[in-house]
Amino acid sequence: MSDSLPRDDQATIVRPYGDTTGDGMIQLSFTLPVPHGKLADGGALQLARKMGLDPALLVHSAPVGETHTFFVVYGSVTHLVDLSQVAVDERDHPLLTPKEVDAAIRERLRRKLVVVGACIGTDAHTVGIDAILNIKGFAGEKGLEYQREMRVVNLGAQVLVPELVAAARAERADAVLVSQVVTQRDAHIHNTTAMSAAFREAFPEGEVPLLIVGGPRFEEDSAQRLGVDKVFGRGTTPGEVASYLVHALVDRPGGDPA
Repeated sequence: MSDSLPRDDQATIVRPYGDTTGDGMIQLSFTLPVPHGKLADGGALQLARKMGLDPALLVHSAPVGETHTFFVVYGSVTHLVDLSQVAVDERDHPLLTPKEVDAAIRERLRRKLVVVGACIGTDAHTVGIDAILNIKGFAGEKGLEYQREMRVVNLGAQVLVPELVAAARAERADAVLVSQVVTQRDAHIHNTTAMSAAFREAFPEGEVPLLIVGGPRFEEDSAQRLGVDKVFGRGTTPGEVASYLVHALVDRPGGDPA
């Protein structure tokens, strides 16, 4: 296939870039349950070729214990990316400054907006939830605790779903934020759907707090499938979350969700 593309397609059809434009080169890493050695290397190249890499170059292999091997493979693919078929979750509301967030809550909600956050299940990784909630924040932005018009309750890690539901009820939460970093065997999916079901069973219809989940493995367009109101992916900042809370809880018709 020629490196050049029809003029009408140049804005939407692209190929991976490695050494030169349109060469289709990509790099991928994976682990096989095979002891480190020539047999493992051959197996890695076989897998890469079956995935469509041709030629496939093994650039790194290293033992992972006595029974597994980690690989980095470099090679060329013939697949094209059609950007016109890519669905993205575009933000449909303005990104507000901390002062604008507080002003909107104070003027239109006329009380503090209550947020309860936690890592649920066996997830002990609080980096994500702390980055959004704690005053020190993330990426140069202060966390939600910095907002004068918000009351933030951070329950920490390994919170059971019934405990989260009880805390949200006791605190009269407007929104519940859940961070999920552990994703083995789709734990983040199972935990989120169980959490959503528990809240909808515990609260009357129309009184369920805003349910928000975030983590590096979530697909941002999966909120409806998971039964939550909003999904945030990797790299989300406190300002993005605060702006969404104002959009969903303060700016919506009817005003006060309580």
